[in-house]
Amino acid sequence: MPTDTAARPDPRLALLEHWLAQDLKLVDSAVEPASADASFRRYFRVRTAGRTLIAMDAPPGREDLGPFVGVARALGALGVTVPEVLEQDRERGFLLMSDLGSMHYLAAFGAGADVERLYHDATEALLRIQARGLEAAAALPPYDAAFLDREVQLFPEWFLGRHLDAVPDAAARALIDRTSARLAASALEQPQVFVHRDYHSRNLMVLPAGNPGILDFQDAMRGALTYDLASLFKDCYVVWPRPRVLAWVGDYRRRALAAGVAVPGDEAEFVRWFDFVGLQRHLKVLGIFARLWYRDGKQSYLRDLPTVLDYVLGATGAYGELAEFERFLRAVVVPRFAAAQARALGA
Repeated sequence: MPTDTAARPDPRLALLEHWLAQDLKLVDSAVEPASADASFRRYFRVRTAGRTLIAMDAPPGREDLGPFVGVARALGALGVTVPEVLEQDRERGFLLMSDLGSMHYLAAFGAGADVERLYHDATEALLRIQARGLEAAAALPPYDAAFLDREVQLFPEWFLGRHLDAVPDAAARALIDRTSARLAASALEQPQVFVHRDYHSRNLMVLPAGNPGILDFQDAMRGALTYDLASLFKDCYVVWPRPRVLAWVGDYRRRALAAGVAVPGDEAEFVRWFDFVGLQRHLKVLGIFARLWYRDGKQSYLRDLPTVLDYVLGATGAYGELAEFERFLRAVVVPRFAAAQARALGA
C-alpha cells in the first residue's frame, strides 16, 4: 500500500536552489514550500531582497512548462490576474513568477470573508475570459467526446476497481459508456469557450486589487460553456445549498447574456448543462482522487471523496434519464463506500 511522502533527499529542490542562486543571482534567498497540486508540479515561495516570488518545479518528462507559459500569456492579455512569468528554464523544468499571495478562496471562506463578493469577482473574471477569449480558445486543444470519455473511464478503473474493489462487469461497463456518451453530448451541444478546467476555490487567490488571482490554468482547453461554472459552484472542497448555487448560476447566465456570451434562452436547459457537465467532472474526480492514493501515494484527497460522491448522487437523482445509472450507484457504490474509505484512510 502506498504511503504519503516521507522526508528524504530532494535533488530537484537542490537543483532549483542552485538555479536561483547561481543562474538568477538571487543571493541570500530563502526557499520554502508554497503548495503542491494533484500533478507532479510543486511550488516554492522564494524570499529575496524584501519581496517574495514563486518558483515552480515541473519535472521534465512528467510536466511541460510550455502550456503554462502560453496560457498565462493568453489570460493576461484578456485582462485577468495571473502570475507573471519572470524567468524560465524549460530544459530543467523551472519557472520563477510573481507571487499572488497565500490566501485562496477556500481559506478566505473559512475566515469569514464575503462569499458573495468573492464569487461575484470570480464570475466577472470568468465572463471576461469567455467573452473576450474566443480567439485564444481557438488555439487550445478541443475538449472533445474522446477526451471527455477518457476522463470518465477513470471512474470504473480507479474508483470502482481499485478503491471499492468492485470491478464492473460487461453490463456495468456498457451502462457507464452510455452515461459517458450522454454527458459528452450535453457538453458538446454547448457553446465552446476557453475552459480553465480547475476553476475552483483552491486555485483562486484573494487579492486587494484585480481579484481573483487565477492559478493552475496550464491544462486549459476549448470546451463547454458551463464547465468552469460547475468547477466553481460544485467545488470539490466546499459545498453550498442548492438554492444558493442555482441563484448564482442564474445570475451568471443573466450577466453572460449582457456580456454577449451565447447562452440558451431556456434557463432549465442551462441548469441541465451545468448539472451534466458537473456530473462528468465529478465522475472523473472520483477516479483521479482514488488514483492519487493508489498510484501516487497522496492520501489527503480521499477525504474529499464523500463530497464528490454526494454531488454525483445529487445529479443522477435529479434527472430521469440518469435513473438507471443512479440505481447502479445505489446498488454497487453506496453500500461499499464507507468500508473502502475506512480501509484506505486507516492504512
